[in-house]
Amino acid sequence: MIGTGVFTSLGYQLVDIQSIFPLLMLWVVGGIVALCGALTYSELGSALPRSGGEYHLLHRILHPSVGFAAGIVSATVGFTAPSVLAAMALGSYLKSVFPFFDQTIIASLVIVFFHVLHMRSIRWGTIFQSGSTAIKVGLLFTFIVFGFLTTNTQSISILPKSGDGIILLSSSFAVSLVWVSYAYTGWNSVIYIAGEIKDPKDNISKTMVIATSLVMFIYVLLNYIFLNTASVEDMSGQVDIGYISGIAIFGSAGAKIIGLGISILLLSTVSSYVYIGPRIMQIMGEDHKFISFLNVTNKNNIPINAFFLQLAISFFFIITSSFEQVLMYAGITLIIITTLTVISLFILRYKEPYLDRPYKVWGYPFTPLIYLIVNVWILFYSFQHSQFESSIGIGIIIISIAIHFIFDRKYTSV
Repeated sequence: MIGTGVFTSLGYQLVDIQSIFPLLMLWVVGGIVALCGALTYSELGSALPRSGGEYHLLHRILHPSVGFAAGIVSATVGFTAPSVLAAMALGSYLKSVFPFFDQTIIASLVIVFFHVLHMRSIRWGTIFQSGSTAIKVGLLFTFIVFGFLTTNTQSISILPKSGDGIILLSSSFAVSLVWVSYAYTGWNSVIYIAGEIKDPKDNISKTMVIATSLVMFIYVLLNYIFLNTASVEDMSGQVDIGYISGIAIFGSAGAKIIGLGISILLLSTVSSYVYIGPRIMQIMGEDHKFISFLNVTNKNNIPINAFFLQLAISFFFIITSSFEQVLMYAGITLIIITTLTVISLFILRYKEPYLDRPYKVWGYPFTPLIYLIVNVWILFYSFQHSQFESSIGIGIIIISIAIHFIFDRKYTSV
Protein backbone atom coordinates (compact mmCIF):
# COMPACT_ATOMS: atom_id res chain seq x y z
CA MET A 1 0.00 0.00 0.00
CA ILE A 2 2.59 2.55 1.08
CA GLY A 3 4.04 4.23 -1.96
CA THR A 4 3.18 7.04 -4.34
CA GLY A 5 -0.06 8.36 -2.87
CA VAL A 6 0.97 9.45 0.60
CA PHE A 7 4.07 11.25 -0.71
CA THR A 8 2.24 13.11 -3.50
CA SER A 9 -1.44 13.64 -2.55
CA LEU A 10 -1.28 16.40 0.06
CA GLY A 11 0.02 19.03 -2.35
CA TYR A 12 -3.05 18.62 -4.57
CA GLN A 13 -5.47 18.47 -1.63
CA LEU A 14 -4.09 21.79 -0.35
CA VAL A 15 -5.25 23.53 -3.53
CA ASP A 16 -8.88 23.35 -2.30
CA ILE A 17 -8.56 22.61 1.44
CA GLN A 18 -6.24 24.52 3.81
CA SER A 19 -7.78 23.65 7.18
CA ILE A 20 -5.72 21.14 9.18
CA PHE A 21 -8.51 19.08 10.77
CA PRO A 22 -10.30 18.21 7.49
CA LEU A 23 -6.95 17.41 5.84
CA LEU A 24 -6.14 14.84 8.54
CA MET A 25 -9.73 13.55 8.53
CA LEU A 26 -9.30 12.75 4.83
CA TRP A 27 -6.81 10.06 5.82
CA VAL A 28 -8.93 8.80 8.72
CA VAL A 29 -12.05 8.53 6.55
CA GLY A 30 -10.05 6.97 3.73
CA GLY A 31 -8.56 4.44 6.15
CA ILE A 32 -11.95 3.50 7.61
CA VAL A 33 -13.37 3.04 4.11
CA ALA A 34 -10.37 0.93 3.08
CA LEU A 35 -10.77 -1.15 6.24
CA CYS A 36 -14.47 -1.74 5.47
CA GLY A 37 -13.42 -2.80 1.97
CA ALA A 38 -10.73 -5.11 3.35
CA LEU A 39 -13.18 -6.80 5.72
CA THR A 40 -15.64 -7.29 2.86
CA TYR A 41 -13.01 -8.62 0.47
CA SER A 42 -11.79 -10.99 3.17
CA GLU A 43 -15.10 -12.84 3.09
CA LEU A 44 -15.13 -12.95 -0.70
CA GLY A 45 -11.49 -14.04 -0.93
CA SER A 46 -11.76 -16.78 1.69
CA ALA A 47 -15.02 -18.11 0.19
CA LEU A 48 -13.71 -18.05 -3.40
CA PRO A 49 -9.91 -18.37 -3.12
CA ARG A 50 -8.32 -18.07 -6.54
CA SER A 51 -5.78 -15.61 -7.92
CA GLY A 52 -7.21 -12.89 -10.13
CA GLY A 53 -8.74 -10.37 -7.73
CA GLU A 54 -11.85 -8.51 -8.87
CA TYR A 55 -11.59 -10.24 -12.24
CA HIS A 56 -12.18 -13.63 -10.65
CA LEU A 57 -14.79 -12.45 -8.13
CA LEU A 58 -16.95 -10.46 -10.55
CA HIS A 59 -16.60 -13.16 -13.24
CA ARG A 60 -17.80 -15.75 -10.74
CA ILE A 61 -20.54 -13.75 -8.98
CA LEU A 62 -21.97 -11.15 -11.39
CA HIS A 63 -21.20 -12.07 -15.01
CA PRO A 64 -18.13 -13.08 -17.06
CA SER A 65 -18.35 -9.82 -19.02
CA VAL A 66 -18.19 -7.72 -15.83
CA GLY A 67 -15.26 -9.82 -14.63
CA PHE A 68 -13.54 -9.31 -17.96
CA ALA A 69 -14.01 -5.54 -17.64
CA ALA A 70 -12.53 -5.68 -14.14
CA GLY A 71 -9.56 -7.59 -15.54
CA ILE A 72 -9.00 -4.94 -18.22
CA VAL A 73 -9.22 -2.23 -15.55
CA SER A 74 -6.69 -4.11 -13.41
CA ALA A 75 -4.33 -4.47 -16.35
CA THR A 76 -4.56 -0.80 -17.36
CA VAL A 77 -5.40 1.55 -14.49
CA GLY A 78 -5.23 -1.00 -11.66
CA PHE A 79 -1.55 -1.92 -11.91
CA THR A 80 -0.03 -0.32 -14.98
CA ALA A 81 -1.14 3.23 -14.14
CA PRO A 82 0.04 3.07 -10.50
CA SER A 83 3.44 1.77 -11.60
CA VAL A 84 3.69 4.69 -14.03
CA LEU A 85 2.59 7.16 -11.32
CA ALA A 86 5.24 5.83 -8.94
CA ALA A 87 7.85 6.13 -11.70
CA MET A 88 6.73 9.71 -12.45
CA ALA A 89 6.87 10.62 -8.75
CA LEU A 90 10.30 9.03 -8.49
CA GLY A 91 11.45 11.20 -11.39
CA SER A 92 10.08 14.27 -9.60
CA TYR A 93 11.89 13.43 -6.34
CA LEU A 94 15.17 12.68 -8.12
CA LYS A 95 14.90 15.95 -10.02
CA SER A 96 14.60 17.76 -6.67
CA VAL A 97 17.88 16.14 -5.59
CA PHE A 98 19.57 16.32 -9.02
CA PRO A 99 18.00 19.24 -10.97
CA PHE A 100 19.70 18.20 -14.23
CA PHE A 101 17.72 14.92 -14.38
CA ASP A 102 14.81 14.62 -16.82
CA GLN A 103 11.69 13.29 -15.05
CA THR A 104 10.22 11.56 -18.11
CA ILE A 105 13.46 9.79 -19.00
CA ILE A 106 13.88 8.60 -15.40
CA ALA A 107 10.30 7.28 -15.31
CA SER A 108 10.79 5.45 -18.62
CA LEU A 109 14.09 3.86 -17.57
CA VAL A 110 12.62 2.67 -14.26
CA ILE A 111 9.61 1.11 -15.97
CA VAL A 112 11.82 -0.73 -18.47
CA PHE A 113 14.22 -1.92 -15.75
CA PHE A 114 11.54 -3.57 -13.63
CA HIS A 115 9.82 -5.20 -16.57
CA VAL A 116 13.14 -6.73 -17.62
CA LEU A 117 13.90 -7.78 -14.02
CA HIS A 118 10.56 -9.50 -13.42
CA MET A 119 10.46 -11.01 -16.91
CA ARG A 120 13.80 -12.74 -16.33
CA SER A 121 13.57 -14.06 -12.79
CA ILE A 122 11.06 -14.45 -9.98
CA ARG A 123 13.90 -14.95 -7.47
CA TRP A 124 15.74 -11.67 -8.11
CA GLY A 125 12.47 -9.76 -8.24
CA THR A 126 11.51 -11.19 -4.85
CA ILE A 127 14.92 -10.37 -3.35
CA PHE A 128 14.65 -6.76 -4.52
CA GLN A 129 11.07 -6.49 -3.23
CA SER A 130 12.00 -7.77 0.23
CA GLY A 131 15.07 -5.52 0.51
CA SER A 132 13.37 -2.36 -0.70
CA THR A 133 10.39 -2.98 1.59
CA ALA A 134 12.74 -3.13 4.60
CA ILE A 135 14.26 0.21 3.52
CA LYS A 136 10.75 1.61 3.08
CA VAL A 137 9.69 0.77 6.63
CA GLY A 138 12.94 2.14 8.09
CA LEU A 139 12.60 5.40 6.13
CA LEU A 140 9.00 5.94 7.21
CA PHE A 141 9.73 5.55 10.91
CA THR A 142 12.88 7.69 10.65
CA PHE A 143 10.86 10.45 8.98
CA ILE A 144 8.09 10.26 11.60
CA VAL A 145 10.42 10.16 14.64
CA PHE A 146 12.61 13.07 13.48
CA GLY A 147 9.49 14.94 12.38
CA PHE A 148 8.22 14.89 15.96
CA LEU A 149 11.63 15.82 17.37
CA THR A 150 12.29 18.83 15.14
CA THR A 151 11.76 22.33 16.52
CA ASN A 152 11.38 23.88 13.05
CA THR A 153 7.57 23.65 12.96
CA GLN A 154 4.51 25.53 11.75
CA SER A 155 1.90 27.02 14.04
CA ILE A 156 -0.99 24.60 13.46
CA SER A 157 -3.78 23.00 15.48
CA ILE A 158 -5.32 19.60 14.74
CA LEU A 159 -8.53 20.53 16.60
CA PRO A 160 -11.64 21.31 14.52
CA LYS A 161 -12.54 24.96 14.06
CA SER A 162 -15.54 26.87 12.76
CA GLY A 163 -16.36 25.92 9.18
CA ASP A 164 -14.61 22.54 9.24
CA GLY A 165 -17.95 20.70 9.35
CA ILE A 166 -18.97 22.32 6.08
CA ILE A 167 -15.65 21.31 4.50
CA LEU A 168 -16.13 17.67 5.57
CA LEU A 169 -19.41 17.56 3.62
CA SER A 170 -18.17 19.57 0.63
CA SER A 171 -17.48 18.47 -2.94
CA SER A 172 -13.79 19.39 -2.44
CA PHE A 173 -13.52 16.90 0.42
CA ALA A 174 -15.21 14.20 -1.67
CA VAL A 175 -12.93 14.75 -4.67
CA SER A 176 -9.85 14.87 -2.43
CA LEU A 177 -10.86 11.42 -1.19
CA VAL A 178 -10.07 10.12 -4.70
CA TRP A 179 -6.41 10.94 -3.98
CA VAL A 180 -6.67 9.33 -0.55
CA SER A 181 -8.42 6.27 -1.97
CA TYR A 182 -5.60 5.92 -4.45
CA ALA A 183 -3.03 6.21 -1.63
CA TYR A 184 -4.72 3.27 0.10
CA THR A 185 -4.80 1.27 -3.14
CA GLY A 186 -3.19 -2.04 -2.40
CA TRP A 187 -5.38 -3.02 0.57
CA ASN A 188 -6.95 -5.54 -1.80
CA SER A 189 -3.73 -6.77 -3.46
CA VAL A 190 -3.65 -10.03 -1.51
CA ILE A 191 -6.83 -11.05 -3.39
CA TYR A 192 -4.87 -11.00 -6.66
CA ILE A 193 -2.56 -13.77 -5.48
CA ALA A 194 -5.03 -15.61 -3.23
CA GLY A 195 -4.35 -18.88 -5.03
CA GLU A 196 -0.68 -18.73 -4.01
CA ILE A 197 -1.22 -17.92 -0.31
CA LYS A 198 -0.75 -20.60 2.35
CA ASP A 199 -3.96 -21.27 4.30
CA PRO A 200 -5.93 -18.51 2.50
CA LYS A 201 -9.04 -19.07 4.61
CA ASP A 202 -7.25 -17.63 7.66
CA ASN A 203 -4.41 -15.55 6.26
CA ILE A 204 -6.34 -13.41 3.74
CA SER A 205 -8.48 -11.72 6.40
CA LYS A 206 -5.59 -11.34 8.88
CA THR A 207 -3.27 -9.85 6.25
CA MET A 208 -5.78 -7.32 4.94
CA VAL A 209 -7.12 -6.09 8.28
CA ILE A 210 -3.76 -5.81 10.09
CA ALA A 211 -2.02 -4.16 7.13
CA THR A 212 -4.81 -1.66 6.44
CA SER A 213 -5.03 -0.61 10.11
CA LEU A 214 -1.25 -0.14 10.34
CA VAL A 215 -1.10 1.89 7.13
CA MET A 216 -3.93 4.18 8.26
CA PHE A 217 -1.98 4.93 11.45
CA ILE A 218 1.20 5.67 9.47
CA TYR A 219 -0.62 7.85 6.92
CA VAL A 220 -2.22 10.07 9.56
CA LEU A 221 1.15 10.52 11.30
CA LEU A 222 2.99 11.27 8.04
CA ASN A 223 0.50 13.91 6.94
CA TYR A 224 0.62 15.54 10.36
CA ILE A 225 4.42 15.71 10.03
CA PHE A 226 4.14 17.23 6.54
CA LEU A 227 1.68 19.90 7.73
CA ASN A 228 3.61 20.61 10.93
CA THR A 229 7.00 21.09 9.26
CA ALA A 230 6.28 22.71 5.86
CA SER A 231 4.06 25.66 4.98
CA VAL A 232 0.83 25.31 3.05
CA GLU A 233 2.16 27.78 0.46
CA ASP A 234 5.29 25.71 -0.21
CA MET A 235 3.41 22.40 -0.59
CA SER A 236 0.28 23.52 -2.44
CA GLY A 237 0.13 21.98 -5.92
CA GLN A 238 3.49 20.22 -5.53
CA VAL A 239 4.24 16.51 -6.04
CA ASP A 240 7.42 16.10 -3.94
CA ILE A 241 5.97 17.11 -0.55
CA GLY A 242 8.20 14.58 1.27
CA TYR A 243 11.27 16.44 0.02
CA ILE A 244 9.80 19.84 0.92
CA SER A 245 9.02 18.63 4.44
CA GLY A 246 12.43 16.96 4.62
CA ILE A 247 14.17 20.32 4.16
CA ALA A 248 12.47 21.63 7.31
CA ILE A 249 13.31 18.50 9.31
CA PHE A 250 16.82 17.60 8.12
CA GLY A 251 18.08 20.71 6.31
CA SER A 252 19.00 20.89 2.62
CA ALA A 253 21.67 18.17 2.75
CA GLY A 254 19.53 15.84 4.85
CA ALA A 255 16.52 16.42 2.59
CA LYS A 256 18.54 15.17 -0.37
CA ILE A 257 19.20 11.93 1.50
CA ILE A 258 15.50 11.66 2.35
CA GLY A 259 14.65 12.39 -1.28
CA LEU A 260 16.88 9.51 -2.35
CA GLY A 261 15.28 7.32 0.32
CA ILE A 262 11.79 8.13 -0.94
CA SER A 263 13.02 7.34 -4.45
CA ILE A 264 14.03 3.87 -3.24
CA LEU A 265 10.61 3.54 -1.61
CA LEU A 266 8.99 4.42 -4.93
CA LEU A 267 11.20 1.86 -6.68
CA SER A 268 9.61 -0.74 -4.42
CA THR A 269 6.16 0.50 -5.41
CA VAL A 270 6.93 0.32 -9.14
CA SER A 271 8.35 -3.16 -8.68
CA SER A 272 5.30 -4.52 -6.85
CA TYR A 273 2.81 -3.24 -9.43
CA VAL A 274 4.91 -4.42 -12.37
CA TYR A 275 5.15 -7.86 -10.76
CA ILE A 276 1.41 -8.40 -10.12
CA GLY A 277 -0.20 -6.80 -13.21
CA PRO A 278 0.84 -9.38 -15.85
CA ARG A 279 -0.38 -12.21 -13.63
CA ILE A 280 -3.91 -10.82 -13.83
CA MET A 281 -3.58 -10.81 -17.62
CA GLN A 282 -2.32 -14.39 -17.45
CA ILE A 283 -5.42 -15.52 -15.53
CA MET A 284 -7.60 -13.80 -18.15
CA GLY A 285 -5.64 -15.54 -20.91
CA GLU A 286 -6.43 -18.89 -19.29
CA ASP A 287 -10.17 -18.15 -19.33
CA HIS A 288 -10.64 -16.48 -22.73
CA LYS A 289 -9.46 -17.98 -26.02
CA PHE A 290 -9.32 -14.67 -27.87
CA ILE A 291 -6.59 -13.40 -25.51
CA SER A 292 -4.95 -16.76 -24.85
CA PHE A 293 -1.60 -15.30 -25.98
CA LEU A 294 -1.44 -13.60 -22.56
CA ASN A 295 -1.15 -17.04 -20.98
CA VAL A 296 2.12 -17.79 -22.80
CA THR A 297 4.99 -18.28 -20.35
CA ASN A 298 8.77 -18.57 -20.70
CA LYS A 299 10.99 -21.33 -19.28
CA ASN A 300 10.72 -19.75 -15.81
CA ASN A 301 6.90 -19.89 -15.96
CA ILE A 302 6.68 -16.09 -16.27
CA PRO A 303 3.84 -14.67 -18.46
CA ILE A 304 6.15 -13.04 -20.98
CA ASN A 305 3.53 -11.69 -23.42
CA ALA A 306 1.55 -10.11 -20.58
CA PHE A 307 4.70 -8.29 -19.46
CA PHE A 308 5.28 -6.91 -22.97
CA LEU A 309 1.68 -5.70 -23.19
CA GLN A 310 1.92 -4.01 -19.80
CA LEU A 311 5.16 -2.32 -20.85
CA ALA A 312 3.47 -0.93 -23.98
CA ILE A 313 0.53 0.42 -21.94
CA SER A 314 2.98 2.00 -19.48
CA PHE A 315 4.68 4.00 -22.22
CA PHE A 316 1.28 5.09 -23.55
CA PHE A 317 0.46 6.63 -20.14
CA ILE A 318 3.90 8.27 -19.83
CA ILE A 319 3.68 9.87 -23.27
CA THR A 320 0.03 11.00 -23.29
CA SER A 321 -0.93 11.97 -19.72
CA SER A 322 0.12 14.16 -16.81
CA PHE A 323 0.60 12.85 -13.27
CA GLU A 324 -2.74 14.28 -12.12
CA GLN A 325 -4.63 12.85 -15.11
CA VAL A 326 -3.21 9.35 -14.66
CA LEU A 327 -4.09 9.41 -10.95
CA MET A 328 -7.67 10.51 -11.62
CA TYR A 329 -8.07 7.81 -14.31
CA ALA A 330 -6.84 5.22 -11.85
CA GLY A 331 -8.61 6.52 -8.75
CA ILE A 332 -12.08 6.91 -10.24
CA THR A 333 -12.04 3.68 -12.25
CA LEU A 334 -10.75 1.58 -9.35
CA ILE A 335 -13.44 2.99 -7.06
CA ILE A 336 -16.09 1.89 -9.58
CA ILE A 337 -14.69 -1.66 -9.77
CA THR A 338 -14.22 -2.10 -6.01
CA THR A 339 -17.74 -0.74 -5.45
CA LEU A 340 -19.14 -3.38 -7.82
CA THR A 341 -17.12 -6.04 -5.99
CA VAL A 342 -18.51 -5.02 -2.59
CA ILE A 343 -22.03 -5.12 -4.07
CA SER A 344 -21.28 -8.67 -5.22
CA LEU A 345 -21.00 -9.75 -1.57
CA PHE A 346 -24.72 -9.13 -1.09
CA ILE A 347 -25.47 -11.01 -4.31
CA LEU A 348 -23.29 -13.98 -3.35
CA ARG A 349 -24.94 -14.26 0.07
CA TYR A 350 -28.37 -14.24 -1.61
CA LYS A 351 -27.53 -16.65 -4.42
CA GLU A 352 -25.36 -19.10 -2.43
CA PRO A 353 -26.39 -18.92 1.24
CA TYR A 354 -24.85 -22.34 2.02
CA LEU A 355 -21.43 -21.67 0.47
CA ASP A 356 -18.59 -22.41 2.88
CA ARG A 357 -17.47 -19.06 4.32
CA PRO A 358 -14.48 -19.53 6.64
CA TYR A 359 -14.59 -15.81 7.37
CA LYS A 360 -17.72 -13.63 7.52
CA VAL A 361 -17.40 -9.86 7.38
CA TRP A 362 -17.65 -8.24 10.79
CA GLY A 363 -20.62 -5.88 11.20
CA TYR A 364 -22.55 -7.12 8.16
CA PRO A 365 -24.46 -5.44 6.48
CA PHE A 366 -23.23 -2.09 7.87
CA THR A 367 -19.54 -2.61 7.08
CA PRO A 368 -20.02 -3.08 3.30
CA LEU A 369 -22.76 -0.42 3.29
CA ILE A 370 -20.35 2.18 4.74
CA TYR A 371 -17.93 1.37 1.92
CA LEU A 372 -20.66 1.71 -0.71
CA ILE A 373 -22.21 4.93 0.63
CA VAL A 374 -18.91 6.81 0.91
CA ASN A 375 -17.69 5.67 -2.51
CA VAL A 376 -20.96 6.55 -4.26
CA TRP A 377 -20.65 10.01 -2.65
CA ILE A 378 -17.06 10.31 -3.93
CA LEU A 379 -18.04 9.21 -7.44
CA PHE A 380 -20.99 11.63 -7.59
CA TYR A 381 -18.77 14.68 -7.06
CA SER A 382 -15.85 13.23 -9.05
CA PHE A 383 -18.04 12.89 -12.12
CA GLN A 384 -18.93 16.59 -11.79
CA HIS A 385 -15.38 17.76 -11.05
CA SER A 386 -13.39 15.55 -13.46
CA GLN A 387 -15.76 14.77 -16.32
CA PHE A 388 -13.09 13.82 -18.86
CA GLU A 389 -11.24 11.44 -16.52
CA SER A 390 -14.53 9.95 -15.31
CA SER A 391 -15.66 9.41 -18.90
CA ILE A 392 -12.41 7.60 -19.67
CA GLY A 393 -12.94 5.29 -16.69
CA ILE A 394 -16.56 4.50 -17.54
CA GLY A 395 -15.59 4.13 -21.21
CA ILE A 396 -12.92 1.52 -20.40
CA ILE A 397 -15.50 -0.55 -18.50
CA ILE A 398 -18.24 -0.30 -21.16
CA ILE A 399 -15.86 -1.03 -24.06
CA SER A 400 -14.41 -4.01 -22.18
CA ILE A 401 -17.87 -5.49 -21.62
CA ALA A 402 -18.69 -5.01 -25.32
CA ILE A 403 -15.40 -6.66 -26.39
CA HIS A 404 -16.19 -9.65 -24.20
CA PHE A 405 -19.63 -10.16 -25.72
CA ILE A 406 -18.36 -9.76 -29.29
CA PHE A 407 -15.25 -11.94 -29.14
CA ASP A 408 -16.40 -14.46 -26.56
CA ARG A 409 -19.48 -15.22 -28.67
CA LYS A 410 -17.33 -15.45 -31.80
CA TYR A 411 -14.94 -17.99 -30.27
CA THR A 412 -17.79 -19.92 -28.63
CA SER A 413 -19.59 -20.27 -31.98
CA VAL A 414 -16.38 -21.56 -33.59
